[in-house]
Amino acid sequence: YESVDRAMLLTYRESVQGQMLHEGISEAGAMGSTIAAGTAYATHGEHMIPVYIFYSMFGFQRTADSIWAYADQLGRGFLIGATAGRTTLTGEGLQHADGHSPLIAATNPACVAYDPAFAYEIAHIVQAGLGRMYGSTDEHPHGENVFYYLTVYNEPTVQLPEPEGVDVEGLLRGIHLAHPGDTGDGDERPRIQLLASGVAASWALKAQRLLAEEWQVRADVWSVTSWNELTRDALAVDAWNLLHPNEDQRTPYITTMLGRSDGPVLAVTDYMRAVPDQISQWVPTDWHSLGTDGFGFADTRAAARRFFRVDAESVVVAALEALAKRGEVDRSKASEALARYRIDDPTAVAGVKQEGAGA
Repeated sequence: YESVDRAMLLTYRESVQGQMLHEGISEAGAMGSTIAAGTAYATHGEHMIPVYIFYSMFGFQRTADSIWAYADQLGRGFLIGATAGRTTLTGEGLQHADGHSPLIAATNPACVAYDPAFAYEIAHIVQAGLGRMYGSTDEHPHGENVFYYLTVYNEPTVQLPEPEGVDVEGLLRGIHLAHPGDTGDGDERPRIQLLASGVAASWALKAQRLLAEEWQVRADVWSVTSWNELTRDALAVDAWNLLHPNEDQRTPYITTMLGRSDGPVLAVTDYMRAVPDQISQWVPTDWHSLGTDGFGFADTRAAARRFFRVDAESVVVAALEALAKRGEVDRSKASEALARYRIDDPTAVAGVKQEGAGA
């Protein structure tokens, strides 16, 4: 056959290894193919590594029952929820606006779900996933019966380079410090911890800059690669502590990580607040979150994010309010920022250029 992009400058390179299946708009058929490939190690004695890429709403939303069957049959592989988030694919209709697939993923015990922000994170996650599912350890000599769900997005974003000495353990367990705020000796500025995942990391990074330049607040930006895995770890710790009251109590990973930092915590994602709020009870300081609760909003990305109040300017206002509640900044600062940025008005960002393909 002749590929449809054969005459284009940008063409796909087809590998002679592996197999590409284009199922069309048939999520049920695609999941059937994924299950067949993901269980081939058991049914045919041949390991295959399925990588199923789909609109995140049309995968976990529409075929969650098939994904449960995938787990029940001990399937392995990678599910890639593309066009994830509630504001990255605006204009195609509310059925595309995924603000909750990580919550559905959390209901599946075999699903290891990540919402990475940067390309280097994806590399580490995939490498670890291959080892976990297809490698051999003393505990799992034939690999683990889990599958991975990665949410990725529909827009170009600035990619931070992999930091030297990146905390790979934290990245894989669910959180690592991606971009600490600039500081020096005698820095007495109020401080806040910004937690973000996926596409929201770019909003947190911009908010970090605005807080420093315009409001004299130091913010550290954490990339939360997996709210679900942090929650799963904390629940396991709670279960162990319940059964061992006379032994030294264990501490959830998220409690340990944030226990080393100063200031309140503010989380932001392109999902409903229930996604980051999963970890709130184990955060050892004041907790605040922003999210995209409700149906989607058909407009530009900038307008949608202003509508849901999750963009960088909204993060700044929320950060100042969080600090004001602790008496660390004057409450008038939050009011001033609210008036300056007009976060209650989606038309305030009418001039922001839309980047990337499609809506």
